[in-house]
Amino acid sequence: MENIRKDKTVKFFISVIGLVVIGFTLKELSNIFIPFVIAYLLFFAFSPLNEILSKFKIPMFLIILLDISITVLIAWGVSAFIIGSFSQFADQLPLYEEKLNLIVKNVSLGLGIKDPFYNNFSINNLIRNLDYKPIAGNIFTSTFSLLGSVLFVLFFFVFVVTGHNNIYEAIKKRFVHRKPDHDLDKAKATLNAGINETESDKLERETSEREDKLAGTFKNITKQIQRYIIAKIGVNLGAGISVFIVCLIFKIDFPIVWALFTFLFNFIPSLGSAIALGLPIVFVLVQTGSAGFTILIALIIGAIQTLFFNVLEPQLIGRRLNLNPLLILLSVLLWGYVWGIIGMLLSVPLTAIIKIIMSNSDSKDMQFFSDLMSKE
Repeated sequence: MENIRKDKTVKFFISVIGLVVIGFTLKELSNIFIPFVIAYLLFFAFSPLNEILSKFKIPMFLIILLDISITVLIAWGVSAFIIGSFSQFADQLPLYEEKLNLIVKNVSLGLGIKDPFYNNFSINNLIRNLDYKPIAGNIFTSTFSLLGSVLFVLFFFVFVVTGHNNIYEAIKKRFVHRKPDHDLDKAKATLNAGINETESDKLERETSEREDKLAGTFKNITKQIQRYIIAKIGVNLGAGISVFIVCLIFKIDFPIVWALFTFLFNFIPSLGSAIALGLPIVFVLVQTGSAGFTILIALIIGAIQTLFFNVLEPQLIGRRLNLNPLLILLSVLLWGYVWGIIGMLLSVPLTAIIKIIMSNSDSKDMQFFSDLMSKE
């Protein structure tokens, strides 16, 4: 058994197997772990506000109520703005439907296509032939699933806020005080025997240093989560404003809608950028009927997306979180495989947390991986 513990190859493969088991568990129990992780990220986001309120002796139930109220108000405000913008867009849809029908008919005639489906193309006829029952059922199921997930997150959030200090104390007792306290008792016995006079002070200092390191780890996690949220919102907002300005300059209808598309969908890495680019381009083609003008707008919006999300975002978020841009890409792919789109959304803050924990470890292997994950 002792030889197995010392064999680095065996330890490596045991670690790999352990990581695979953890990944499989996270994937299979995603319905539990995803709300829990989101609730903890919310806790870190609200942590500075909660600490200030706690200093003024505000009761915990009022703090939790305030956090939930702020979350609900922000969600309601954003939803109301989005719904209001899209309602104006929906009012004008019949006009653009006619334009799209005409474009499809003209293109089919120009290409010599004699299929009546294209020669007499109508979106209304296409929609009329759809079977609404499966679609309605999926929407109904998805809506209740989303509502249940939100309630599950808030449920976890209440227990995270009330139980975080207990978790922190348990971790501190396990990794800070347990071993030093045992050695401290031994040192005090030695001190009483008059053999070693400074061992007691040394162990007390080491205990204090470990406690400071643990506290610093939790503070760094909170700080990094806040930095990521601010940086991501800032980049998406900058891209959305840029798209809004471009739409105004080139007189594209509904600039607020396309700016919202850019801001919201780019919270989803890769897939979101494609949707945020594709939908306004289709609309520009329908609005103007000009392929050349549509290509020009596609190039401009594509350049904006590339600048903000392929150049600026990896550099900005990588610098703020001290994460290697290559690692950010790999983490998006890995967490996307484990938890899908939600995993992609959570990939960067989760990777930042793992890096912080590794960087505060005394293990040389953990320090090595932390250095690999770092930008600097």
